[in-house]
Amino acid sequence: MRITRNTLLRTAVLSAVMGILPMQKLSADDSTPAPCPPLPTPHQVAWQQMETYAFIHFGPNTFTDKEWGYGDVPAEKFNPTQLDCEQWAKTLVAAGMKGVIITAKHHDGFCLWPTKYTDYSVRNSPWMDGKGDVVGQLSEACKKYGLKFGVYLSPWDRHQAFYGTPLYPQYYRLQMEELLTQYGPFFEVWLDGANGGDGWYGGAKEKRQIDRAKYYNYPQIFSLIKEHQPQAIIFSDGGPGCRWVGNESGEVSTTNWSFLRIAEVYPGYPNGGELYTGHADGDGWVAAECDVSIRPGWFYHKSEDEKVKTVDNLTEIYYRSVGRNGTMLLNFPVDDRGLIHPTDSANAVQFRQRIQQELGNNLLFNKKQPATDGNFETYSILKAGSSIELRLPRATSLNRILLQEYIPLGQRVKAFKIEYFDGKQWLALDPGEETTTIGYKRILRFPTVRARRLRVTILDSRAEVCLSEAAAFYAPTAQ
Repeated sequence: MRITRNTLLRTAVLSAVMGILPMQKLSADDSTPAPCPPLPTPHQVAWQQMETYAFIHFGPNTFTDKEWGYGDVPAEKFNPTQLDCEQWAKTLVAAGMKGVIITAKHHDGFCLWPTKYTDYSVRNSPWMDGKGDVVGQLSEACKKYGLKFGVYLSPWDRHQAFYGTPLYPQYYRLQMEELLTQYGPFFEVWLDGANGGDGWYGGAKEKRQIDRAKYYNYPQIFSLIKEHQPQAIIFSDGGPGCRWVGNESGEVSTTNWSFLRIAEVYPGYPNGGELYTGHADGDGWVAAECDVSIRPGWFYHKSEDEKVKTVDNLTEIYYRSVGRNGTMLLNFPVDDRGLIHPTDSANAVQFRQRIQQELGNNLLFNKKQPATDGNFETYSILKAGSSIELRLPRATSLNRILLQEYIPLGQRVKAFKIEYFDGKQWLALDPGEETTTIGYKRILRFPTVRARRLRVTILDSRAEVCLSEAAAFYAPTAQ
């Protein structure tokens, strides 16, 4: 919604009546804040609003009990007996996932679709007599069950004899184009940062190093993706759509800027610590994606059937990813039957239920107010040093607070604090972590307090703050 002078004046009157009290003066000169670059595209905003989506790792490694295939496993080894992409899709929907990204080709070079550019694919496996297409089947299942679809195509290929030569980047782009034109639409295309090292390489069995920044000609790859799938978010260490968070534990820093110095970072970028926080002075919008597997490994291993992350583990990851201005990419290692294991499924579904229980009842909801109406497109404007006061209907127990900025106009908050009024005095809320950035979404947890009012104060910001949402919750089973 465009915030006009009349809207702001009406907000001031309603605030006094409904108990939401912006402390700054609203004058006749107030208007929609100017954008504060860098800014996200509409596709980047829609991507972040997905919040939780899934990864599927599946391939020869599933049948050889490995994490990284060397590239020498015969295609005949790939032979799931009960592969059911609809089972995957139904499981992911029940777990609250909004989309899924499949490893169409991992580092071993084996392709889960019948590509015409190599024999090392499902076309030469016994599965479905060589007539199967895992990528195609999952694409159709996603359409049927309402999931968005994405692909992972590893730049590294430990199978191809010509990896490391000028021919391979051409081969890679041809395979990318094949995927882009046959299985879309895609919401994300995933480019791994692992590039170069030891491999089979057509029997050479040697180490091959490449210039990670230049070898693949990433600008050409990005242009190819944008040509065929303009809505797709491109993932790599440096984006340009979203970035790796610098770890595989599913968490991002409490200070998390959705910016990078875009010309500096590339797939395989060595300074992962910078990806954990983003660049406060970045010139490109490249928000953090937090990838993590529901098991210790990314591919299925029977020995890990008793090591699946618990509901508590997954809930903690959610708060440390989505709750810190990131997204949560949760991997499901499909087993050697071609199914998501029942333990993985049960824990993921119960995790979704836990989040719904903890964040399902907004104690501040008021549809007449921009900051509490549950509408991302409306917002209240705060200047640095100013506060917004939020009145609860009665003295209420709470232990969760959620804040959102209206990111289409930029990420602005550099520091803030939250206080609660217990009926006698204002007291500081201590979430046990620094309260610096907010971004698309920040969720703070703290020991249960009983409050009549809440106050959010902007201590420092890059510009006027557009507070899109302020919500409070009580999680009765929280520790």
